[in-house]
Formats: sequence, C-alpha cells, structure tokens
Amino acid sequence: MSEQRVQKLLAAAGVGSRRACEELIAEGRVTVGGEVVALGAKADPERDTVAVDGERVPVNPTLVHLLLNKPRGVVTTVTDPQERPTVMDLVPPSPRVYPVGRLDQDTEGLLLLTNDGELANRLAHPRYEITKTYVAQVRGPVRRRALRLLQEGVELDDGLARARSVRELGQSGERVLLELVLAEGRKREVRRMLSAVGHPAERLARVALGPLPLGDIAPGKFRPLRTDEVRALYAAVGLGGDRDDTREGSPA
Repeated sequence: MSEQRVQKLLAAAGVGSRRACEELIAEGRVTVGGEVVALGAKADPERDTVAVDGERVPVNPTLVHLLLNKPRGVVTTVTDPQERPTVMDLVPPSPRVYPVGRLDQDTEGLLLLTNDGELANRLAHPRYEITKTYVAQVRGPVRRRALRLLQEGVELDDGLARARSVRELGQSGERVLLELVLAEGRKREVRRMLSAVGHPAERLARVALGPLPLGDIAPGKFRPLRTDEVRALYAAVGLGGDRDDTREGSPA
C-alpha cells in the first residue's frame, strides 16, 4: 500500500478529525516507527507503526479484529475432522482470521478472532499475563474455604493453579454464580479447578479478555472491535510506538 499523510491515517482510525490530528502532530505527540514526525509526514499503514503519546494506533486496514460470543457446542478450531460446528462457521470466510486461544466445546463467551499475528501472539503468551474473566454456574452453597482455595492454589495434574480473584455474584435456589479471574490459559483450567474444590461448573462463560468485555453480543454473533478497543489491547501487551515493538511475532 502506498504511503499516506499521517493525519489522514489517524483520522481514518478514529483518533479525531483531520484538524485535531494535525494539532497532535504539531504538538510532537505522534510518532512513526518510534520517531516524532512533523506535519506533512507520510507513513505506509501496512508497514509502519503509528502512535499517539506512545500508544499504538491501528492504522493498517488489512488487519481485522472480531469479537465473537461463542455458543456452547461449537469447537474452537479452524477445521474439525469430526465435522462438528466450528467458530469459523460463525464469521465471514474473508478476510481469513484465526481464534486467539481457545474455549472448549462446552464453554461459551468471548473469543477474539484476528489476522493480527503480532497481537495474537502476545495475547496468548504467558509472559504478558493477560487476564481472562469467567462466570461459572455451580451448585451451592459455596463455602468460604472453597473460594479461598481457588485463590491460594489448587493442585492439578499439571501443577498448581490459582485465580487472581474469585467472588460470588449471586444465588438462585441451589445454583450459585461465581466470577473467576485468571492470568493463565491451561486446557480446561477453570473447570478442573472448580471440580477440585467440589463445585464442578454446570455452565461456564468467558466474559472478558484483559481490558475487553464481552458486552451484550448475542450467542453466535460477532462484531468488529472499535479502534479504542484495539488500542487498549495493544497497550495491555506492551505494543507501543517504539521500533523495537514493531516486528515481533508472526501471523496467528
């Protein structure tokens, strides 16, 4: 893609009006590849990293970020040899996107799909400790000791697992809703933790990924992320405007 004026790229990304973006540049708050630029500067949106106040702005129009509310019974794979429905059946075939991490077949909720390999790699890497928030329906009552164990650590067959936080959201009859926040992503980790403390999940949904909430998207539906949401994810994984950050990772 050919180079374009930086203020035009920023305006197209929703940072502000063309005039407001020109003012940001004039104030020395805009960088391209880590270097402060002046009015009239150009950038290639597919190759250059553009940032405002050190925060990367998604200016590349070829990058797609979709937020899906995965229903139960759908598998998080690109293809399935058993011919079960997959998350790829729920999003457009083009441009090609890939799921970031996975939710097991019986778990529902937030799933990010993207062709932004750099962001996907960091979101999935343990180094960045991106939190995942879940709501689980279990049979109660849930004793305080069980909640304490979930935070202090539960011994699983692949090591100790602990939640960053656990709280009871409410109760209806024998059923209790628990919110758990974790910074790991081991296979069926939340379900195994709950089973270990005597409260297997009857239903489980992921409701947030780092700074990104699921919101009110209906099961099986998706929407593109807003620019501010993509910027928040970039910030959460340390993708700023420095040149050292620009080329890590590969397509998801």
